[in-house]
Amino acid sequence: MKQPSSHKRIIDPLDQDEDKKLDTTLRPKTLTEFIGQEKIKNQLDILIKSAKLRNESLEHILLYGPPGLGKTTLAYILAQEFGVNIKITSGPSIEKAGDLAAILTNLEENDILFIDEIHRLPKIVEEILYPAMEDSAIDLIVGKGPSARILRLDLNRFTLIGATTKISLLGGPLRDRFGATYHFDFYQTQELQNIINRSSKILNITIDNISAEEIAKRSRRTPRVANRLLKRVRDHAVVKSDGKIHLDLTKDALKVLEVDEHGLDTTDRLILETIINKFKGGPVGLHTIAACTAEEVATIEDIYEPFLMQMGFLHRTPKGRVVTELAYKHLNIPF
Repeated sequence: MKQPSSHKRIIDPLDQDEDKKLDTTLRPKTLTEFIGQEKIKNQLDILIKSAKLRNESLEHILLYGPPGLGKTTLAYILAQEFGVNIKITSGPSIEKAGDLAAILTNLEENDILFIDEIHRLPKIVEEILYPAMEDSAIDLIVGKGPSARILRLDLNRFTLIGATTKISLLGGPLRDRFGATYHFDFYQTQELQNIINRSSKILNITIDNISAEEIAKRSRRTPRVANRLLKRVRDHAVVKSDGKIHLDLTKDALKVLEVDEHGLDTTDRLILETIINKFKGGPVGLHTIAACTAEEVATIEDIYEPFLMQMGFLHRTPKGRVVTELAYKHLNIPF
């Protein structure tokens, strides 16, 4: 999901235009190359082998979790491992039932259809998916009024892979039709360090392990952010040094980018400082925070707040948001 241009942040886990070429270059091709999410990988490996032995298409799969953790990448890998084509689309781009019908009727046997942000499918489009997933067929209404009739079109067997960051917004009838559901967890620092080392080799970047670890610690536990920071630090190394990345240069680059040792940027810190300085640490309502920081409510709730809560800097209570003692310590403010 792309964000408004006014909110493009270096440490934002959402997809940005600059990520497209980088993602294509760095995207792993096999489950073995894919770093992290070990439980999901092991289960998918069994799923693939079983489907091949039974000569059937893969079960419909639902992937959910925060953005930037590799849901789309894993869909590509599944197509590669299973030896089929993959069609990529997103919920908001399928506006009418006819749009989805056109996509489904063009899928070949056992192909994969990947729908990102599947929770944003219009209801009328979602209902077309029910018979498609269960019976490999779609029902279209032809004509209007008394002469209208239902036309059933048979489809090739296919696998639907849905991805969402908000599984709670996915309708129960659609969610129940997925044979396998997997939750993506945030990455550990060592996993991110391994990703950075792998990416640096592909991009011909010279970086030592301690610098890779430093970038990993500030990557908000998200591979997309790690690769983006690596690229920016590389640019800094080319301009300021001989192109080789070492620890001092890494810290200088991240200081220029205003990303601190916990991965917080200026807006993250502004939100915390606003609650502390103007509201004595909270509780304070989301709309009040938005008004004081000149940010939209949805932006704070969907982009900034989840990471601050994950890090233990912010608590959500019935009365409002409260800054924790850990955040005071991080900002060097007396609790």
